[in-house]
Amino acid sequence: MRKPAHWPPTGRFSPYDRWALALLLIGAVVVGARSWLAAHPQHDPWAPLDLNDPVGWATDRKLVALRDRPQECRAVLERSGIDFTAFEPAGEGACRREDRTVLAPEPNRGLSLRPGAPQATCAVAAGLVLWMDKVVQPAAQEHLGSRIVALDHLGTNNCRRIGGGDSGRWSEHATGNAIDIAAFRTEDGRTISVLRDWENDPDDSAAATFLRTARDGACDIFGTTLSPDYNPAHADHFHLDQAGGRVGWSVCR
Repeated sequence: MRKPAHWPPTGRFSPYDRWALALLLIGAVVVGARSWLAAHPQHDPWAPLDLNDPVGWATDRKLVALRDRPQECRAVLERSGIDFTAFEPAGEGACRREDRTVLAPEPNRGLSLRPGAPQATCAVAAGLVLWMDKVVQPAAQEHLGSRIVALDHLGTNNCRRIGGGDSGRWSEHATGNAIDIAAFRTEDGRTISVLRDWENDPDDSAAATFLRTARDGACDIFGTTLSPDYNPAHADHFHLDQAGGRVGWSVCR
């Protein structure tokens, strides 16, 4: 009587079989990973940044890359369907503004800035779009029951050093690489003020909870986020800038 054949004949895989099986498994993982990344570009470090995509693992790396690349940043705005105007460089020395980008008003996004048409770097503009879409508007709906339609700001460009002294590091405002947000205006007519509402107890105040959620979310998008928790000079605004730094590094207070 013939005995049944066994595979492999030795009762175990040969070294060749093991390598072949390993290569097949690796290939399957690679194909699966590529398909998954194609469906989730926010996690793909090689996929072009689109501000309409959800925030993902690779988003901060892509934002960092835009800080010194205004032309690439403007391509991101165009790809994301964001209207803007780019102006020629202005100024000189430490206060020369190579990148002057102005976002067109978009009330549906809450990007009607008051006073209007502030000139900032494209990286700040891209950060504002992402922050409003992914952080501020969801927080406003959850805590305030209304959308944000406009932002009050205290300026973007100011040729000065940090603290306003005669020495020390230049502020990111010197090159328009920052914006100070003072208040949020809701669709139902309220004004959420950093100065007035920050000190309220978040357990009792929807406005205070909203402001803290907006601040915390900004820390994942901007290179520097400073709030009233930082010092008295920031009691009436959020300072948001795109200071250069490495991926995963930011100042958040």
